[in-house]
Amino acid sequence: MDIKLKNRHRLKTKDIKKISDNLRNMFEQEFFNEKNSVETADYIDRKILLIDGKPNFMFHNQKIFFTLLGLNIYKPKYFYVVVDMGAVKFVTSGADVMAPGIVDADKKIKENDMVWICDEKHNKPLATGVAIIDGERMINAKKGKSATIIHHVGDSLWNFVAKSL
Repeated sequence: MDIKLKNRHRLKTKDIKKISDNLRNMFEQEFFNEKNSVETADYIDRKILLIDGKPNFMFHNQKIFFTLLGLNIYKPKYFYVVVDMGAVKFVTSGADVMAPGIVDADKKIKENDMVWICDEKHNKPLATGVAIIDGERMINAKKGKSATIIHHVGDSLWNFVAKSL
């Protein structure tokens, strides 16, 4: 079954600037500007943002964040959660991030922030999710959930992105 993008629309310059400014303020780096081709599209149950034809960002609960492809391209410095190698197989299967598996996290993270999860050995992005607790608590907590996964290696969006490369 080959799933295609639906409702693909190029954004107006003012909308591109607004999204770009929002991302720049969050991550303190430039990702795209008005000169790039920026489009939105629906993929299954997600709205994604294509930059020059690549699905680099997605929307979740009215917030914009990276797809795994976007994380690999832009390598952001903030909103990260680092898990130990024992947690990798669970995170890449879509399991939520549990506190005992966390070895580090960005202290800027607040509850309900979008986060990206990587492994401690290679710092490779494994998933994106939503923080359940703040970054400081993630580092110190000994039990419980810390983040809910929304996109991970091996999910349908990941498979779509892999085909588009």
